[in-house]
Amino acid sequence: MTPSRFPVFLLAASCALAPSFAAASPDDAAPAAKNILFFLGDGMGPTTITAARIYRYKEEGFLNFERMERSARIKTYSNDAQTTDSAPSMGAYMTGIKINNDVISMADAKPFAPKKDANGNAGIDACPLGNGRAAATILELAKASGKSVGSITTTELTHATPASTFSHVCDRNMAYSIAAQIVPGGAGYNPALKDGVDVLMGGGRNHFTPFDPVRNPKGRADGRDMLAEFAARGYTVAANADQMQAAPAGKKFVGIYSDVSHLDYALARRAAQPALAQMTSKAIDLLAANPKGFFLMVEGGKIDHALHDSNVKNALAETIGFDDAIKTALDKMEALDPGLRNTLVVVTADHDHTIVMNGYAKRGNPILDIVRNVDDGQPARDADGKTYTALVFGNGPNRPNQRVDVDSTQALADDYHQETGVRLPGETHGGGDVKLFATGAGSGVFKGTMENTRVFHLMKAAFGL
Repeated sequence: MTPSRFPVFLLAASCALAPSFAAASPDDAAPAAKNILFFLGDGMGPTTITAARIYRYKEEGFLNFERMERSARIKTYSNDAQTTDSAPSMGAYMTGIKINNDVISMADAKPFAPKKDANGNAGIDACPLGNGRAAATILELAKASGKSVGSITTTELTHATPASTFSHVCDRNMAYSIAAQIVPGGAGYNPALKDGVDVLMGGGRNHFTPFDPVRNPKGRADGRDMLAEFAARGYTVAANADQMQAAPAGKKFVGIYSDVSHLDYALARRAAQPALAQMTSKAIDLLAANPKGFFLMVEGGKIDHALHDSNVKNALAETIGFDDAIKTALDKMEALDPGLRNTLVVVTADHDHTIVMNGYAKRGNPILDIVRNVDDGQPARDADGKTYTALVFGNGPNRPNQRVDVDSTQALADDYHQETGVRLPGETHGGGDVKLFATGAGSGVFKGTMENTRVFHLMKAAFGL
């Protein structure tokens, strides 16, 4: 996206669906929060939360974020679809408006997939002039108010969720344009980010580095080395966990921990890649020095990837890693801000998936196992006399024409893919509501059933913006 085509940045008008704050009771009055930490579990619907709880803590336990004192139910539909994708759902949280599927933080825009460049990569902007307008994000508003800001993820840094915090494009697949919007001073930079996002972490180094037919075939066709550009602007640039931990305070930071694509699944993480909890801890260290406070977005992005792959074990392990990151953040912020008097923490998901928990498994039945009967512990059987797992999907590729028995060795393996109902090339999102949990300054207003767009307005109010 060239500078001449970059959309004018406008503060998004309050969504008509967002209720007025005037009717709030006195105990719901939102005090000004100096800091906001927004945690997004991509695809982490209610069944995934329940299954992860059982996986880690058994039926009677709680995930760390489930212990937060405030909770709400969030509607997730997008501007044009009953079932959203990650771009407009995250955009709703970040901008306060409903957005069309596949669009990144833009109002009234329709998606136009990027065209392929000379190297065969989707690097050419195909968005027509006048196609929508940029909607200011909570990260941009925080930056404009003098706060430090950060966006970290286990996916590519240019993926839909992090991109919705700091960029504005008509199609989520415009990764090369999204990358350009966060490099201060470069062509295509998003001027609403002022002197730059203070902390950035994720994967997808290829979107920031020059094309090379051997070493970087998915690299940039324009030849820019954006990591060098970051360094020239005073950023510490890290490629692995050790470099991240050694990053000095007082400087901006960008960490890209994979050459191509997303970070590893937690169950197979290479030592060079930091866990999300480590990334979160370091991000807080880097941001908290600002006396005006900070906004930090943390995404557990690979929960969604595992669910699309109908591989529940990875999805639950990723959810636990996400929960561990939240616990790390709560502990650090409690030490910095006792009682979270000046800090708001919000945890939610962008959308659900088609995963369901079925049968009548006995208590203590491993959640990934086949269903075993309450009375005798023997495998339960379907109407055809076959065993089945406690977790299955409504759709996806793994629907056999004729079912066969599943045993515990298969079901508990890391690479097992749960069976599905409707056969589709890949498992889809679900359109159901998701959960939200909150604690700290201004958290009392998060309750009941609300539009995803309202979360933006409540965070904005908590910041006093």
